[in-house]
Amino acid sequence: MAFRPSHRQLEYVVALSELGHFGRAAARCHVSQPTLSVQIGLLEKQLGATLFERTTSGAAPTPVGREIVQRGKAVLAALDDIVAIAEQDAVRLGGLFRIGTVPSFGPYFLPALLRLTHRKYPELKTYIREDRPIDIERAVADGTLDCGIGPEPHADALAFRAVGTERLLIGLPAEHPLACREALTFADLRGEKFFSLGAGHRLAEILASLALRTGAEVVSDYEGTSLDAIRQMVSVGMGCSIFPELYARSEFRADDDVVLKSLEGWSAERAVGMFWRESSGRIRQYEKLATEAEIAAAALGIASH
Repeated sequence: MAFRPSHRQLEYVVALSELGHFGRAAARCHVSQPTLSVQIGLLEKQLGATLFERTTSGAAPTPVGREIVQRGKAVLAALDDIVAIAEQDAVRLGGLFRIGTVPSFGPYFLPALLRLTHRKYPELKTYIREDRPIDIERAVADGTLDCGIGPEPHADALAFRAVGTERLLIGLPAEHPLACREALTFADLRGEKFFSLGAGHRLAEILASLALRTGAEVVSDYEGTSLDAIRQMVSVGMGCSIFPELYARSEFRADDDVVLKSLEGWSAERAVGMFWRESSGRIRQYEKLATEAEIAAAALGIASH
């Protein structure tokens, strides 16, 4: 039979790749540093390939090592799925969900969802990671995360179930000449300066499309790292931006010096929901969690039309 790496060897390789240090990787894997080092060396010998470049400060994967790390993550995720299938039951719903979400949505939606799941599945544990949509999608695809909650993903091999529709609003400084308008038109935005989140955020893509359509300008020398930072820029009269409905409800105050307006003729909304790997063995569990997410979306007033 052809040689096959063991799951422990794959765990060692992934840990060393992510941490770049033999001692820290060994600690994560709960083995001694010599054990981890010997096993990785043995794996390299068995494969006939150098997976890591050793340096005085640690180790970094070689090109073939990076590819094997990615495949290793997928194998470990598949093994986790096998265990999860065996653990499927109504009480635990698999026991653990590693959920990725975007900062512009998760903090304002997840509390409602987690209250529901805690009551119905008291033994279910959740791990939450906030990141850019593009990074969440990659983590779900390679099995680092179980599922994502937020805007519809672009990545292939991910299944998406919409649970709600979130409106998007134009935020203007309170002193802006357009602030007194009931609603805005495309012509109103021509030449206006808009602040945007950085690359990799869906809101940045939506804003770029809106600017192209209206003749507005996306400020190129500023990319916000959070909606809070952008809200502050708008509040002091530096420009405008777009804000999602749940964020606006939670964070905007009367003294923020920002007014929110709708835009006539613009389909100002984004579908939000859950997504997971199409090949996952936990699809039934994800579907159950998505059903709870639909209930949470309805309670928040953003249920799908």
